[in-house]
Order: sequence, then C-alpha cells, then structure tokens
Amino acid sequence: MNNFTFYSPTEFVFGKETEQKVGELVKEYHGNKVLIVYGGGSVIRSGLLARVMEALDKEGIKHVEMGGVQPNPTDPKVYEGIALGRREQVDFILPVGGGSVIDTAKAIAAGILYDGDFWDFYIGKAVVQKALPVGVVLTIPAAGSEGSGNSVITRLDGLKKLSLRTPKALRPVFAVMNPEITYTLPAWQTAAGITDMMAHIMERYFTNTENVEIADRLCEGVLKAIITEAPKVMADPHDYGARANIMWSGMVAHNGTCGVGCEEDWASHFMEHEVSAIYDVTHGAGLAVIFPAWLTYMASHHVEKVAQWAERVWDVPAGSDRKAVATEGIERFKKFLKGIGMPVTFKELGIENPDIDLLVKKLHENKGEFVGNYVRLDRNATREIFEIANR
Repeated sequence: MNNFTFYSPTEFVFGKETEQKVGELVKEYHGNKVLIVYGGGSVIRSGLLARVMEALDKEGIKHVEMGGVQPNPTDPKVYEGIALGRREQVDFILPVGGGSVIDTAKAIAAGILYDGDFWDFYIGKAVVQKALPVGVVLTIPAAGSEGSGNSVITRLDGLKKLSLRTPKALRPVFAVMNPEITYTLPAWQTAAGITDMMAHIMERYFTNTENVEIADRLCEGVLKAIITEAPKVMADPHDYGARANIMWSGMVAHNGTCGVGCEEDWASHFMEHEVSAIYDVTHGAGLAVIFPAWLTYMASHHVEKVAQWAERVWDVPAGSDRKAVATEGIERFKKFLKGIGMPVTFKELGIENPDIDLLVKKLHENKGEFVGNYVRLDRNATREIFEIANR
C-alpha cells in the first residue's frame, strides 16, 4: 500500500425530505447569498427547485438562479455563472442536479475568485487555491461529484474535455441526498449512472499497487452491492431501499474511499471523455462501451487482476487458465450492462462509424503519449481498445 492522505470533510445529509434542510445547512456554512445552479426543467416540474428556494427563504438567505446546464457541460455556462456570481456578489454556490450541474458549479466557485480564465485550472496553468463554498442537492446518482473535489468540463473551442482534481478546495461542504428525488429518473439515466459509478470503482481497483486488500475488498463489496440493487431499481423505480443503496454507492465510488493507498488507472475515463466530447453521448453509456473493451485488452496484456475481479465480483469459478476466467467475467459484465439497458459497442451506442483516428489523436493530444497506469497505453494500444469497442 502506498502512502496516502485522505481528506473527505463533506457533510452528508441523507434520506427522505432532506432538501428541506438546505437553508439550515447553507446558514451553517456561512452562506448569505446563494447562486443556485441547475440543468433542465425537471427540477422545476418536480417542485424540487421551489422546495429548495423555500428552505433558503425560511432562513432569510438571498438567492439568484442560473439554469440550462446541459449533460457533458461546456465552458459557456461556466463563464455565464462566473459573471452572474460576481455581479450579484454571491458567497455560496448551490448546484441542484447531477454531475454535470455540480461540475459546472465547482468551476464557477473557483472562477469567481480567480483573476484569470477558469480554464487555466483545467489545463494545469494554475492551481485552485481558494473557491466559494459549494453545497449540493443531488438528483442523479452517478458521477459522485457530490463527494469529490473533481470536475469535468468541455471547452467548445477544440472540443477539449478535461478533468480537474482538487481534493480540498472544491470538495462540497455538504451534500443533500434524498433517494425519493430519483424516483422519476428515466431508466436510461438510471442505468448510465449505475455504469458510471461502477467504472469509478474499477478505475481504482485495477492497480499494480501491492498489499491493498482493504481497497480491493471495499471495491468488490460495493460492486457486488450495485450488481444486486441495480436490477431492483430498474424493475421498480419506486423501490426506496434499492434507490438508497444505489445513491450511496455512487458517492462511495468516487469520494476516494475505494482507492486509498492505490495507484489508480483512469485510462477508460480518459478514452470515454473523447467519445462524449466528439459525439455528445451520455458519459455512463460511453463507459459501458469503453470499459469492457479495455478489460478485453487487459485480459491479453495484464490478466491477473482481471481474473481476480471475475472470480470475486462475478462469481466465475477459479481456474488455472487465467485468461479464460477473465474473459468469462467480462462476458458476465457485458450481460449485466445489456440487462439494464446499456450499449456495449459503438454501434449500439449509436455511432455507426467512429472516427478512431480522431479519437486517438485527441486523446493523446489532451493526455500525453501514454495514458493509464495498470498498463501504460500508447497510441497503438488505445487504438486497439477503440477497435475492440467497434466490433
């Protein structure tokens, strides 16, 4: 196990009707004027936004709103939020939504207090030293952004989709998580979210770091819980217990708990970022295509941990032919994904003829000549994985 510093101070307020506590929580964290950030009209139609505003009004907290954040969030909304926040002199950012809304809010929180272009943080030109506090009302369990300091934004100029990791400055001070809010999520969004959280766990699980039994067992346990609960949610969207377990799994998957002491991989995420940047597909659905392809490549190039994953997570019988064990695990994973309505090939994702040359080019322009750590992948390797995904 590697040396590590684990910092996770977010206050999680979980359960039914917890959105009614938003005003108290903002006040607790010294917010006086809030910028509420949200996406489409679902939070309006469901009455959630009105309930959040009512909770703020009850505590005498002023607020302004910015809606319209889209999936695969882009920089124009960040600039709009920074301008609005500065003009209104807000001192707290409150995203009401899923990962795209939260990631946008984090970029705004950092950008308001920065003299330069917020994009400097994403390209490594500057480091976030301070930001406005961010609180979250979560509506889509998927990205885990409610418990992490991470943010992913696409810059429309050049379609650069880049991630930012700030373990301290942008980690939300609180996250309100009411599973009932997720009852009305479309099945596609629910399934894509489940896939995303599984991918977050596996990016940490596939590591070369030795003596990480705690991390391994945490990853395996949460994956098996998701595998058990996901079909229940898909069959009955109003199953509170299953929704609660899935919602908490999404947070645990990405707040760092599952990866302490490990060198993490992240090649599959980087590869998928190029797919969703160019083709504007749902991130979780893109991962459902890329991750099995990555695993298939690894079964031929670094098989042991894939075989362990197959045995411990997918209950594949142990065997001396490690590639055969790994391959059976991958097939069971793909069957699970298809069972919840996810694609597992580019064609099923709706991309008939992916421009693999462009995907490889953009990936290595943005991430360097090598990506990932479980196996360091050069252009030839990532091309092969994209081609596997296209079979």
